[in-house]
Amino acid sequence: MSLSQIVLSSGRRVRLTELRMSSTYGGMLEGYPNKRVNDWKIGWHKERAEREFSSTPVFLVPPVLEYPDTAPGRFGPVEALPAVTCVGVFDSAPLDPAMDGSSLVVVWFQPLPQVPAGEDADAGLRGIRWEELARDYEL
Repeated sequence: MSLSQIVLSSGRRVRLTELRMSSTYGGMLEGYPNKRVNDWKIGWHKERAEREFSSTPVFLVPPVLEYPDTAPGRFGPVEALPAVTCVGVFDSAPLDPAMDGSSLVVVWFQPLPQVPAGEDADAGLRGIRWEELARDYEL
């Protein structure tokens, strides 16, 4: 069963079969969002997905950063990621017709905790180059 379907810019339909969401800055006790914190968070989520889904390729959708008009603190300018971190497992028709399907794990950031769906999904998600990034599998 899929949670939703997304139509990629290429026209390929992909199914979201697993979705994990978390607060991007949840648990941050001190400091503020900045480049160093964001680079660490992005790398940590991508590496975690690679460990947990070791048989499936992982792709990170480059996040859209915000730079609020706030005076820089001692760690440099404020740089904010979207509020929700997502890790999703996607499935689609095979790249090679002799196989059973193709899959890809995607890490992305979005402003609201909602399941992406259809042609209205985030442009970064819809722009995934499935044929280059996904891997076929056999059942």
